[in-house]
Amino acid sequence: MNLKLIQQKIRTFRDERDWMKFHNPKNLAMSISIEAAELLEHFQWKNLEESEKHAIEAKDQIADEAADVAVYLIELCDNLSIDLEAAVHAKLEKNAAKYPTTKARGSAKKYTDL
Repeated sequence: MNLKLIQQKIRTFRDERDWMKFHNPKNLAMSISIEAAELLEHFQWKNLEESEKHAIEAKDQIADEAADVAVYLIELCDNLSIDLEAAVHAKLEKNAAKYPTTKARGSAKKYTDL
């Protein structure tokens, strides 16, 4: 994934429509949550087997919702001058320290309970 290219495409799409005035941090954060809820809706009320079947059958629609979440997140980070790639790497390092494989492997416990 070329994040810089995607950021530029998002900026161009937004600016061609004069939408920057609507894309403040609050609205973008809300939009991420709204789109994430639409993603969750695909799996609501389904058991594990049903959700796995639906994930295959509705892959294109689920991909659209995942892309909506990603677009808003990428734009939020871009607008706030957050280097998303660096932030992801830093967070993975923090998580590795919180969840060492010797304690966390095969466990769903929170790091405070390991």
